[in-house]
Amino acid sequence: MAEWLFEEEHRIFRQQVARWVQTELRPHAEAWEKAGSFPMELYRRAGELGFFAGGFPEEYGGVGGDFRYHAVFAEELARCGSGGVGAGLGLHAFVALPAIHAFGNAEQKERYLAPGIRGEMVGAYAVTEPNAGSDVGGIQTRAVRDRDHWVINGAKTFITNGVRADFYIVACKTAPERGHQGISQILVEKGTPGFRVSRELDKVGWRTSDTGELSFEDVRVPVSHLLGEENRGFYQIMHGFQTERLIMAASSVAAAQYCVDITMEYAQQRQAFGRPIGRFQVNRHKFADMLTWIEAARQLVYNTIWLLIHGRDCRKEVAMCKIFACETAVRVADMCLQIHGGYGYMMEYEVQRIWRDLRIQPIGGGTTEIQKEIIGRLLGL
Repeated sequence: MAEWLFEEEHRIFRQQVARWVQTELRPHAEAWEKAGSFPMELYRRAGELGFFAGGFPEEYGGVGGDFRYHAVFAEELARCGSGGVGAGLGLHAFVALPAIHAFGNAEQKERYLAPGIRGEMVGAYAVTEPNAGSDVGGIQTRAVRDRDHWVINGAKTFITNGVRADFYIVACKTAPERGHQGISQILVEKGTPGFRVSRELDKVGWRTSDTGELSFEDVRVPVSHLLGEENRGFYQIMHGFQTERLIMAASSVAAAQYCVDITMEYAQQRQAFGRPIGRFQVNRHKFADMLTWIEAARQLVYNTIWLLIHGRDCRKEVAMCKIFACETAVRVADMCLQIHGGYGYMMEYEVQRIWRDLRIQPIGGGTTEIQKEIIGRLLGL
């Protein structure tokens, strides 16, 4: 597995995560899907095992590693049998905690990052609003300074971990007249007066993850809850999008590979016209196509990870990864469902769940269309 990118420490970490996924996650995935939720204890368990620690400094309970630990964790979670489990754990590990690490002060890191790495606190990232998704600069949630407090009013939607999180990184307009240059990120804790989860959303996929609508009505938080610099929130969000999108690409590739693996097993067992359906040329060619697409996506993602960990400007490559890997995963899952035939459309077969879970990948974290626009602008067009 990419000997040129991963080192021995990452291979050991992969084995540990894979063992956990196979013994403690996969056996319960179906039950969690039916329940529409997974246990909160999984955050604490992942923290106990050190799975959140890879990319963070030792002084806060990390291991001082780099982004490759996050990539390995995301890839192995993609095989857990429930995209919602990967989404819930992943949002905390790959989006909320890195934002605290990158922009938090020492006090905020002690309050949120350290317990977050231990799995004792769960984070959420609240940017999207009912009328502002990809257009981050169009958010309407306001935060007004009132002496030593921020007063927040507004609403957020499609927030992963939105129902169960302990702390929320909330994007607010603090200088509305400045457009996207007037956005700040402010930390809001569960239970703060005026803050509530107005609705838990019902989704096509990621059924086990909680996705919420949030309401802020005169929510007062201390000015010390400002994350990073005032009015620099847009740039902080864009910084976070880079790694979030790369993680989504890596997990998409891994999920697509897993989908092909279980479909090949099915095709070797399922009989039609006196032989396994995998022996028909039409299906052999489908498998050849899918594995070629997956390998191309994997190499694109791994090359971009290499650029990232070596400090290269890889904004264009990240956007390419987000497009190609996520779109490929959807195409692969659809083809795998087709190979399963009528059984693929039945809820008892895992392929339908992979198909549903993967459909969000070209949408979440910045749509395919937005990624193409980013590439075009970086090309100077």
